[in-house]
This record gives sequence, structure tokens and C-alpha cells, in this order.
Amino acid sequence: MELPVVVRQALGDTANSVELRDATSASAADTLLRMVLLSDDQGKLQVICRRQDMIDIAALNSRLQRSLRLLSGTELGRLRERTGLRELPALPSLTGYPTVVDEAVDTLSVVGLELPEQGGTIVLSDGDFRELTAGAQRLGFAVDPDTISVNLDRPEEDQAQLHTAIKRFTGLRIQQRLDDTLELPPLPETAQRIIHLRVNPNAMMGDLVDIVESDPSLAAQVVSWASSSFYAATGQVRSVHDAVSRVLGFDLVMNLAVGLSLGRALDQPKLKPEGQVDYWQQAIWQAQSAGVLAGMMPRGQRPVFGLAYLSGLLHNFGYLVLAHVFPPHFQKLCRSLEVNGHIDSSLIEHYLLGVTREQIGTQLMTNWGMPDEVTQAIRQQKNPDFQGEYDVYPRLLWLGRQLLIQRGIALGAAETVDRAHFLALGLDQAEVEAQFDDLVGNKDAVMAIAGMMQGH
Repeated sequence: MELPVVVRQALGDTANSVELRDATSASAADTLLRMVLLSDDQGKLQVICRRQDMIDIAALNSRLQRSLRLLSGTELGRLRERTGLRELPALPSLTGYPTVVDEAVDTLSVVGLELPEQGGTIVLSDGDFRELTAGAQRLGFAVDPDTISVNLDRPEEDQAQLHTAIKRFTGLRIQQRLDDTLELPPLPETAQRIIHLRVNPNAMMGDLVDIVESDPSLAAQVVSWASSSFYAATGQVRSVHDAVSRVLGFDLVMNLAVGLSLGRALDQPKLKPEGQVDYWQQAIWQAQSAGVLAGMMPRGQRPVFGLAYLSGLLHNFGYLVLAHVFPPHFQKLCRSLEVNGHIDSSLIEHYLLGVTREQIGTQLMTNWGMPDEVTQAIRQQKNPDFQGEYDVYPRLLWLGRQLLIQRGIALGAAETVDRAHFLALGLDQAEVEAQFDDLVGNKDAVMAIAGMMQGH
């Protein structure tokens, strides 16, 4: 493997003594480093830590008395173009920015610097790396994610954890009812009516049309959905009845209407982590993927399509609630999510707030009387091995998210997906992969639907 010229120059005399290993070698996996580029109004800074660690950017900013956040995508793009590297290995002289190295790095006897384009890893002795970073400041700012324990197995403890987190950050008196404590709005009337319609065995299309038409903005939304290129309707869609009966269908309109109604109950935060797709894009991607997977499952195992779709649509509702409940701390959360894209959001949220979006979203769905299938899907969506009632729904969300992440949709941290996950759902992996290639290939249409939701 030949070192790129810029890397060889950054290594200096050390280039002659480095060891090069194939990227598939496991021997250096626990010694790999990553370098994250930050900036604020005082200038730029780069930090180096072990690859698996979580950067506590709030602690770093506190120690340095700064307001650092991830370097903008535009500036990072220019730097990559200048160096000719897609990913920058942890070599400070590549940029020349001031550098801070996490103290845990100095406990390693060897370090590994990844070169993705070359499919290899540079292995350096601790002495050589200390020499290369001699001018860097040493601080403790990273956290081993293995030390963070998120409650996946004891949902009955969620409410107590949530109240503890609220008390810690807001000083509010703990009250018996969660919705009183959080001062959250009640379940919107339109959503209430549609949920009641769902459990009515005698419900007819006209009942749904009446509900949708009673909400002018929702009615306009449904007609817009049905008219979009995503559904390729023949002829002009002139009414809600036309949209439901001829294009979208009863089930889809019911679930989209519930999702939109709930989404309007809380304002979307103006802040969001750099590089991540917004709330409605995430909602539509997960809803579409859950629907695709549910439809491909064997009939005997197949869940209710509408509930799978609704679970996807509401999977990230806790994100809106976090922004509503912890506004002073939400910015810190966004900054931390930006610089720790390899770590699942639940670990970061639990570390910073003591509660996760999945826990807080589930509590609210329970208060609002949403279907058990949906609340279980939201609560366990980060737990692919969950076994229990309605476990098919969270498994669909987990698998759909990972398949989308593999195809470049920025929905969070990537995890390994093996054949067992497909077999557990009775799915043919090759057929599913092909369907997801088609789904992501139709990205513009999916984004257009998300844009319509965002607009209302």
C-alpha cells in the first residue's frame, strides 16, 4: 500500500518507520484514532481521541472556555479537496490547526490511523505518535460509550428516569401525571378522532373523509400527497374523497393524518445536528421503509401494514419532545450528536440528559393512548434482539433504519446487519436489498413528500 503524498509529508521522518496493515486486520481495531475538526468565533481546532469514544463537547468547551462545534460541511469539503483525502487520518499537520489530544490516547502502546481510500491502516508506536503531536494540548474530554448504560429491558422504570431528568435540568416539582409535568399539549382533536376511527370495526371511507375535510390544512395536504409524482396518479386529484379512494387508500391517509396532526402539536426545533436529515425526512424515510419490509414478510408473520407505517412515521417524536422539555440543553445535545456520528443517539442523550428520545416519546404515546404496537415499536426500536409482544414492529424499524443508513441516508449510527435479522422476519435478504435500492433511488420523490409535511 502506497501512502498518499500529503500523508507522507504529514508523517515526516516517521513515515520511514510506520507499519501498514490491511483495513480488515482486527489486531489494531482497539487502537484506532479519529480526528474531528471544530470551529467557533475564536478560530479552528482539531481534537483526537480513540475511534470508539464519545467526545464530550460540552466538557471540552467548558475546559477551553469556547463555543466549539463541528466544522461546517462547506469548509470540510474544501479541506478534503485540498488534501485529496475523503477522510482525514489523525495527523495534526494535515491541517495545521491547533490540536487537543484526549488523555486516553496516551495510554495506548500503539495507535492506528485509518486510510479509507487506500483500504489500510497506519500503525505507529506510542513514542512516534507523541512526537507527531508534541505541540498538542492534552485534556480529558472523551467518554468510553461502554460505560454508559441505557435502560432497554425495564420500560417500567422509564417514567421515574424521565422525572429525575426533568428535575435535574428544570427544577420542576415532580407531579403524578407526565403531561402535567412537561406542560405538553393534549392529543390533537383530529388525531383523537382518527384513532377512535381506527378501532371502530364499522368505520367507512366517508367517516375518514369527513374528519380530514374538517381540518382545511390537512385536507389540502392529503390532496397534495395524492397529486405528487411519488404516487403517479392518473388524472387530476380534485378532492379528499378522490385522494383516498383512487390514490392513497384508507389506511395510508389515516396514518399520514395522525402523523401530521401529532407533528403539529409541537414546534420543530430550529436547531438540528449538522449533517443529519430533519424530522419530517426521518419520519417519511422510516415510514416508507417499515411499509416496504412489512409488505415483504410472509402472510403468516406479517404485521398490520398501517401500524408498521405509523410506527415509522412517529419513531422520532421523542426528538421534538426533548427540544420542548430541555431547551437550554438541546443545543449541547445537537453539538454532541454532530461530533459523535458513530455513536447511537440514545447513548449520547442518556449521558447528557439521563433520558432518551425513545423513552420520552413512548411515555407521551402511552399518555395519549396510541396503539400498543406503536408504543412498543418506539420504545424498543434501538434493540434488534428484543423479544416480547409486538416485537416485529421495533425489529422492522431497526432493520429499515440500518438499510437506509447503508445507502447514505443520514439517520444515525450504523450497526452491523447480518442474515439472521432478515431470517427472523422471514425476509429474503437479496429481495429486500433490491427493494431498498429502488426506494433510495426514488429519493427525490420521498423528499418531496417530506417537504410537504414540513410545509404544514
